Amino acid sequence: MPWSRRSFLSASASALTTGAAISALTDPVRATGAFASSPTTPFEPWLELDAAAVASNAREVARLAGGRPVLAVVKNNGYGLGVGLLGRILRDVDEVAGAAVVTPGAAHELVDAGLDKPVLLMARVDDGDGEELVRRGVRLATTDERAGEQIARIAGRVGSRVRVHAYLDTGMSRLGVPFRSASAFLSELASSGHATVEGVFMGFAEDDDFDAVQLRRFREVTEVAKRSGAALGLQHAASSHGLFFRPEAHLDLVRPGLAIFGAYPAGARDANSASLVPAFRMKARVARVSRLSEGDGVSYGREYVATQPTWVATLPVGHADGYPRRAVDGCEVLIGPRTYPVIGAVSASHTIVEIGPTRAVDVGDEAVLVGPDHPAIHPNEISERAGISVYDVLMHLSARLPRVVT
Repeated sequence: MPWSRRSFLSASASALTTGAAISALTDPVRATGAFASSPTTPFEPWLELDAAAVASNAREVARLAGGRPVLAVVKNNGYGLGVGLLGRILRDVDEVAGAAVVTPGAAHELVDAGLDKPVLLMARVDDGDGEELVRRGVRLATTDERAGEQIARIAGRVGSRVRVHAYLDTGMSRLGVPFRSASAFLSELASSGHATVEGVFMGFAEDDDFDAVQLRRFREVTEVAKRSGAALGLQHAASSHGLFFRPEAHLDLVRPGLAIFGAYPAGARDANSASLVPAFRMKARVARVSRLSEGDGVSYGREYVATQPTWVATLPVGHADGYPRRAVDGCEVLIGPRTYPVIGAVSASHTIVEIGPTRAVDVGDEAVLVGPDHPAIHPNEISERAGISVYDVLMHLSARLPRVVT
């Protein structure tokens, strides 16, 4: 039997998830995705996804957007949380009208997860992938001036109009039809008989002055196309950044990612305009507790040397799992009711924290490295202390980590 790309990926995913599926039969949410299962050993780090927090954040996003529909962006493995699991969660969130991704595989995974809402692929595809996605109900995006030709070919193969969102390049110079030729493109696409234009969208550069220029270009293009009689569907431009800082860009729907999962774009947390809850916890159990004598060092480079007797604890989680290397620059870890500073160096598989003069933790205690349970471990706080983007805190979470839904 010949192997298509889709059948190969499906078979591979099945092989990867055999053990996970067996252990998750009593929990259908855990059975959606290659790594959706409990840790296989007590000392394996894991992620916990909070479905109630996702729903709460979606309500906050909708409130900020004045009740407009929400197109949840779940690109890059669902901002690190697992696209398949998020598909199952978002299916039951009323405020979420649909989801957007940037790879064909992620679009398939959302459909496989049972998300019965529109899925938009905001990326270029070849004809074969495009045809398969359209047959599964996925909406395609136009990524350049010749996209209409591809839409026509796909429509001929599937025997029906293709539902699309027209992607306009208003100055990012990344993907989309350049704004200078976009009005004519939109008019031609809408009247072609091959496409149903369900939406038109753009992305901001997130530069205060230039964002205004981009939005003006977008509005000019769409107004010209509408005057020619083109039906353009819903217009959308605002990501999480635009949700907070560009209310004039909320248009017909908003397109956040980060905010749905409980983190704020840079600067938005201080505005106190929304109450978002981190929708995940990065967790591990204490694997070792030891007492250092004065002069003893910790981890690579001996960046930490004890100046007096002190207890330290080792957590079997590191930068290979997505915990930032620079967490040693001031981050803390929550164990029980207290937080403890990260010391030494975050290695690929281990993080060490200073407990103090008294042994206050034991092997097997749960530690939360990132999550909602204390201000010091909030994703935005981790971002600020480690000097990295908050997007990195989420998107660098390893796909190998087991994921469970609470």
